Amino acid sequence: MTAERMFNLQRQERLMEELRRLGAVRVKDLAAVLGVSELTVRRDIASLAERNLLTKVHGGATLPTQLLAAPRRARPPQTRFTVGMVVPSLDYYWPSIVTGARAAAAALGVHIQLRGSSYDLQEDRRQIGRLIEAEQVQGLLLAPSLEGDGVAELVDWITGLPVPTILVERQAPRWTPTRRQLEWVRSDHSLGLEMAVRHLHQHGHRRIGLVLSRASPTSAHLAIGWGLACADLGIPDDLVVRESVGLDVPGHRDIIAGIMRRCRESGTTALIVHGDPDAISIAQYCIELGVSIPDDLALVSYDDEVAHLTEPAMTAVRPPKGYVGRVAVELMVARLTEGTRRPVQRVLITPELVIRDSSVPRPGG
Repeated sequence: MTAERMFNLQRQERLMEELRRLGAVRVKDLAAVLGVSELTVRRDIASLAERNLLTKVHGGATLPTQLLAAPRRARPPQTRFTVGMVVPSLDYYWPSIVTGARAAAAALGVHIQLRGSSYDLQEDRRQIGRLIEAEQVQGLLLAPSLEGDGVAELVDWITGLPVPTILVERQAPRWTPTRRQLEWVRSDHSLGLEMAVRHLHQHGHRRIGLVLSRASPTSAHLAIGWGLACADLGIPDDLVVRESVGLDVPGHRDIIAGIMRRCRESGTTALIVHGDPDAISIAQYCIELGVSIPDDLALVSYDDEVAHLTEPAMTAVRPPKGYVGRVAVELMVARLTEGTRRPVQRVLITPELVIRDSSVPRPGG
């Protein structure tokens, strides 16, 4: 076997790993992950499709509805259920979850009615209500805002809806005085943050800081993981900044300047930043000041939506977004099929730490 043939096989296996992880992939995303041209990715997809290992779609590929070889023109499964899905955003973070949900839905004969909302209780309730009033859905996958005033009333209202409900990337209070306990599936963000801390600790960092997005529901889980990891490793946990510092945030440079000052005063040599836009903003500020990444300051982002596009490419914790969507649909189908005989399930899925150049110096660097 030639070296080129071996490389092609390794690349295609990596492509299949991404597809099995997410359920569906886009050509441009794979090109960035694999470090090859989009034309090369399209050729790989075509080759794998000929072997019935994946299904070509416009701009990418999905898992086939059956993993075993199937007729090229096999009919899609008959629609069994229609499920409504309400997510707070249709751009950052959530498209991967929706893609995973749709991949599982296609395999299980589920039609998804998607609605976009916002991080607002009233808008969540409006979109959910529209799906219920149409009387076309047998179940709901929801990602409502669960912070601020009115959350208890919203949770009580959701549990009283006439169809089964599963929360996606959300977690209701452990115990709520409601008519039935809510099911949910989400990324184990606390564990993901611990992965980042332990990675940096393994590479010699003993003073680490954490920058949390002020408005994200994920921040509470990240703070828990931060406290647990620092306590286990015996390192300080006092440098925590709860501010958004993305490039579009007014005054972000002043906030970052304050963070950098605290890093210098405390001897902090690494930062974990939620999420990618904020991490990129800090990285750009460091470059302007001549602060070397990772030699002077190591950076780890949390989300891994666009972290690979920076220079240096950024180490990131990648929540299992595609799997969260897939598992949510699978749980819903099980609930609709088995009814109340099935115990309530609450599922945590482990993120992945993707190590790049922003946290580990290059060999010989």
